Amino acid sequence: MTGSSGKRLYVALIHHPVIDKNGKTIASAVTNLDLHDIARVCRTYGVKGYYVITPLKDQMVLVNRILDHWGTGVGGTYNPNRRQALELVRVKATFEEMIGEIAAAEGCRPKTVGTTARRHAGSLPYLRLREMLVDATPLVLAFGTAWGLSDTFMAEADYILDPLTGTGTYNHLSVRSAVSIILDRVLGG
Repeated sequence: MTGSSGKRLYVALIHHPVIDKNGKTIASAVTNLDLHDIARVCRTYGVKGYYVITPLKDQMVLVNRILDHWGTGVGGTYNPNRRQALELVRVKATFEEMIGEIAAAEGCRPKTVGTTARRHAGSLPYLRLREMLVDATPLVLAFGTAWGLSDTFMAEADYILDPLTGTGTYNHLSVRSAVSIILDRVLGG
């Protein structure tokens, strides 16, 4: 299932609308580690694109400065592997802006798959998501920062993916870890 199946899959790291620990909708800050580590796992598994969604202008500037350093600056010369991974990253102000760009490139609107650590009735099993990648319709796998995607965002998603579960009751992975595990489950050999 590796290779071409990932070419219909996009990853979106959402910084708004996400919730804080009290359930309030916020815009969270971009982290350097999320940019690098998620780009590397997306490149490894053949994901078509990795979008960072933030409406905050200063955060957009930060992302573009990091991308410039590793893409055309001294960082790209120093570490070509990192440059290659970060070439997948695009920054957009809104999820809708990203959807429009993907729809224009693909010729159809992608289906959206929200991720969460919480259980939802009727959630999508990993095997079914893997099977859906055979279809021509592109998919966007949306991950939330902070304490996760807002209820409003989740209500508008086409699907909600089964949550990752560990061996105990603790369930608060870093988004970098969650992306890695989920991409391996969906695209791994």
